[in-house]
Amino acid sequence: MYLRKVDGPRAVTLPDGSIMTRADLPPTDTRRWVASRKAAVVRGVLSGLISQAEALRTYGLSEEELHGWIGAVADHGIDALKATALKKYRQP
Repeated sequence: MYLRKVDGPRAVTLPDGSIMTRADLPPTDTRRWVASRKAAVVRGVLSGLISQAEALRTYGLSEEELHGWIGAVADHGIDALKATALKKYRQP
């Protein structure tokens, strides 16, 4: 078995004690962004598993979009990433 060479760590330990690996990130061809996939990308960036630049390039995100996800999680938690609850967490 061969492991593909990647920049950065292959796995990180999250603050809750769980381990997140690159296999836990969404597929690179993701087109439908549900809250759990957004949360996985945010956790990967915040924990240092992938860099912000790598996340933007890999998933085709804009800086504004990724910063919006990170800000929503920081302010309101994972539930703020749900599209159906957008009005509840939107700032006036």
